[in-house]
Amino acid sequence: MKTPHDPADDALPAPAHARRVLRMRAGALGQVDDVLIDEVPIALVYNGISHAVMMATPADLEEFALGFSLSEGLIADPGQCYGIEVERGAGGIAVHLEIASGAFMALKERRRNLAGRTGCGLCGVDSLDQVCRTLPALPPARGFTASGVRRALAAIGDHQPLTHRTGAAHAAAWCGMDGVLRIVREDVGRHNALDKVIGAMARGRVRPADGFLLITSRVSFEMAQKAAATGVAVLVGMSAPTLAAVDLADRAGMTLLAFARGNDFVCYTHADRLDVGAG
Repeated sequence: MKTPHDPADDALPAPAHARRVLRMRAGALGQVDDVLIDEVPIALVYNGISHAVMMATPADLEEFALGFSLSEGLIADPGQCYGIEVERGAGGIAVHLEIASGAFMALKERRRNLAGRTGCGLCGVDSLDQVCRTLPALPPARGFTASGVRRALAAIGDHQPLTHRTGAAHAAAWCGMDGVLRIVREDVGRHNALDKVIGAMARGRVRPADGFLLITSRVSFEMAQKAAATGVAVLVGMSAPTLAAVDLADRAGMTLLAFARGNDFVCYTHADRLDVGAG
């Protein structure tokens, strides 16, 4: 929930800005300071060729670019990305990635397949066969407990400054199996927040089997596919899942929890891998 802004508090999160607004509350009108999250066009440029432009919060952009490249299958592993450079301009931000020649050739082929089309719902996808990508076989989650989920849920609120100040951000977190939050990122887009965490995991050489992902949004097909493509065997969402996300998690061997709030959750797939007695 968005909390009222104290004008005396100048310690705003970097991608947030104060604006004077007219507010009606409880029948009373007043001029107050409100805080707005920033949202700018981010162009991802691979070996000099722009591949995608998305609206995103301008923070943690190197992690965002790396995570997007991995979760969308543009590169197979972090070693195929040789360098990332962020270039800020008047119209937005370009993130330049230098990737391996083999990955770049595959990317150019994908772009060729999309030539002449007016648009697509999934980035870089031109046929139904490409929607469901081949995913790695996920090993069973070990050490995943109900107490770990509850610990992560209890802690996530304290790591969401943009959400508290603007009410317009999503968060994603990488958690140890004990529920300790290791990486938390926020963004105006839920996919972007998850990609930033995935990028941070790759840069930190995190082992996907060592923990689980927590997202504050609903669990969509694309969110589940991004997590599975990264090798994460457990995904916890604080809102509802879709049927397609549940089916994907079931096929991939992913344990999927949703409606996770406080002490409550619903486990939709592979419940045998969740230790409900530990907490």
